[in-house]
Amino acid sequence: MVGYAFMGKAHSVGWRMAHRAFDLPLRPEMRAIVGRDRAGVTAAADEFGWDSVETDWRTLLTRDDIDVVDICTPGDTHAEIAIAALDAGKHVLCEKPLANSVSEAEQMVAAAERAAARGVQAMCGFNYRRLPATALARQWIAEGRLGRIYHVRAQYLQDWIADPQSPMVWRLDKNRAGSGALGDIGAHIVDLTQYLMGEQLTGVSGITTTFVPTRPLADGSGTGQVTVDDAAVFVGRFPGGALASYEATRFAVGRKNSLRLEINGERGSLAFDLESLNDLWWYDNADPATEAGFRRILVTEPEHPYAGAWWPPGHGIGYEHSFVHEMADFVTGIATGRPASPTFAEALRVQQVLDAVERSAAAGSGWQQLS
Repeated sequence: MVGYAFMGKAHSVGWRMAHRAFDLPLRPEMRAIVGRDRAGVTAAADEFGWDSVETDWRTLLTRDDIDVVDICTPGDTHAEIAIAALDAGKHVLCEKPLANSVSEAEQMVAAAERAAARGVQAMCGFNYRRLPATALARQWIAEGRLGRIYHVRAQYLQDWIADPQSPMVWRLDKNRAGSGALGDIGAHIVDLTQYLMGEQLTGVSGITTTFVPTRPLADGSGTGQVTVDDAAVFVGRFPGGALASYEATRFAVGRKNSLRLEINGERGSLAFDLESLNDLWWYDNADPATEAGFRRILVTEPEHPYAGAWWPPGHGIGYEHSFVHEMADFVTGIATGRPASPTFAEALRVQQVLDAVERSAAAGSGWQQLS
C-alpha cells in the first residue's frame, strides 16, 4: 500500500478485516506499506499491521511477493503509480477521485485495458457504494420499486475548513488535489447517484466558489493561495429524464460528514444520510394519505447486502466497514476473474462529470453535454 495517512489507515482496516469477516477465495497478506518519511511509515506499519516498509513505491513493482498495489496518496501521484504498477503486472486499487484530470484518467484506463488482457485488474475506491443501505437502495431502484424516477438530490456537507484561520493543506492546492470540494467529496455523490440509478449523467451546469482565497501556512511563515473550490453546486440530467441536483461544500458549519441522498419516483422515494448510515428511509406512494410517511428501514438484517457478515440485527456497522467490503469485493474479483466495480472506466466517467462542472462554472454556468 502506498500512503499511510487518513486513507491509508482506513484501507489498512479493510485489508486486515476482509478475510476475517468474509469467506474469501484468497487471503490478503499485508506485505508492505510505503511512505517517504521512514520514521513515519515505520510507525504506521507497526500501528496498522504491515509486515515491512519501503520509502519508494517503485520498489513494490520489483518485489515478487507483491500482487496488489493500493494507492492512498494525493491525486497528483495516482496516474504515475497506477500506470507503472499495472504495466508491471500488479493489480491496482486506487483511491478516488481516479486522477486530477480527464487526460490522466484516460491514460489510466488505457493502462487498465492493457493489463486486463493479461488478467490484471484495476478498481477505484468509491467506498460508499458498499454500505448495506446504499446497496439496498440500488437493489430497490433496479427492481423498479420507485417506478419512473423524477428527481435525484445529493449533498455532501462538511465544515472542516470553515474557519478562515485553518492552515493550508495539500487538499487546497490544485496542483496536488486537482480540485477542492468538487473532486474530494463531490466525486462521491456523482459516483453514488450514477451507481444507484444504473445510468450516467448526460449533461451538467454548475457554479463553484472559493470563500477564503488565502490561508496561513502551517509553519507560520506567511500565507498561501487557495487554488481550488471551497464549494460546488450543479444540476444534471439522466438519460431516463430524471433531474439531478448536487451540492458539495466544506463550509456547511455544523455538518461534519453529511452525505445526503433523496430519490423521488412515481411509486415512492428513498432517502439516506451517511451520518446515520445504518438507516434507509422509504416512502411508499401507494399508502393511503391517512397512513403515509417516510418509514425507517434499519439495514442490519442478514438478508441485507453485506450485513450478514457482521452482527445480529440492530447492531449497526460504521464507516470503516465500507472499506472491509471494498477489499472483500476486490479480492473476490481477482480470484474469480470477474472485475469488481467501479472499474477505472467507470471512474473516468465520474472524472468527466467533474471536468464538465468546472468547465461550466468557468463559462458562466453554461450547459455542458456529456457524450
